[in-house]
Amino acid sequence: MNLSVVIPIKDERDNLRPLHERLRRALDPLGKSYEIVFVDDGSSDGSYGVLQDLAGRDPRVKVVCLRRNYGQTPALQAGIDWSCGEVIITMDGDLQNDPDDIARLLSKLNEGYDAVLGLRANRQDGFLLRKLPSWIANWIIRKVTGTPIHDMGCTIRAMRRDLAEALPLYGELHRFVPVLAQQAGAKLAQIPVKHHPRTAGKTKYNLSRTVRVVLDLITVKFLFSYVTRPMHVMGTAGLLSMLAGGVSLLATIVMKSHSGIFMTGNPFLYLSVMLELMGVQLISMGLLGELLTRTYFESQGKTPYLVRTTLNLENVVERRAA
Repeated sequence: MNLSVVIPIKDERDNLRPLHERLRRALDPLGKSYEIVFVDDGSSDGSYGVLQDLAGRDPRVKVVCLRRNYGQTPALQAGIDWSCGEVIITMDGDLQNDPDDIARLLSKLNEGYDAVLGLRANRQDGFLLRKLPSWIANWIIRKVTGTPIHDMGCTIRAMRRDLAEALPLYGELHRFVPVLAQQAGAKLAQIPVKHHPRTAGKTKYNLSRTVRVVLDLITVKFLFSYVTRPMHVMGTAGLLSMLAGGVSLLATIVMKSHSGIFMTGNPFLYLSVMLELMGVQLISMGLLGELLTRTYFESQGKTPYLVRTTLNLENVVERRAA
């Protein structure tokens, strides 16, 4: 299998048939073997019935139906796990991504890149609720992580299988695929792609995601820099706290010697005690983090999702069973 197009969907019933037709028109002329892997992430609008019909008519349509709504990141991971293509194309199921851009992504990928990411050059979304928060978030992510990608949230992208399988996708880290790819040592490129307004279904985006992006950014920064050495970040903070406590205690002694201020009534004494205790706690947390890190890397990984049923994926089931 040359290509796997992985599409997580949630309540996109009215978009599925047009999307399937546009994908066929875009992929057939490429002359490559391909599959379209839809991951139904707990849809409740009848999307699975449409997927059943598409899979019955087209054997290249593969369906992974999850038991409940796990979120976009586990759904994306499920699509990667159950796909077979040497190159994986990811995109949304809301018709805002254009399948005609796949050929350009593949052409750029063949220049020797590990992943080619889309850049929504003329984004068809609202300014206050979508564009502005996205621009701010992209700027912050670039500054914190050093990843030179300008559109982190564009979901249409092409990746080689070895890179896609190496990405640690859990929680809501689908927003940080470029950062995770860079962490894995991938050679990245980004090209402008088309972006269409949503014509059916409802967006799952709201401003509450902004807070989650900030929290996930802290997680990614920690994973990017300190996941194998948590003692470096916690221990450094602990030593700085203990150093500040020592300075506070020294100030207490100096004030007692020169000004006659009683140590027991000096707030710097209590500050020094608090800082020293904080330092010990931070260093202890760093040691616990080191133990947890070793346990994590030595244990067997488990997928962050459960599959209810599959369609047209018998060969993958046999491969996974073997």
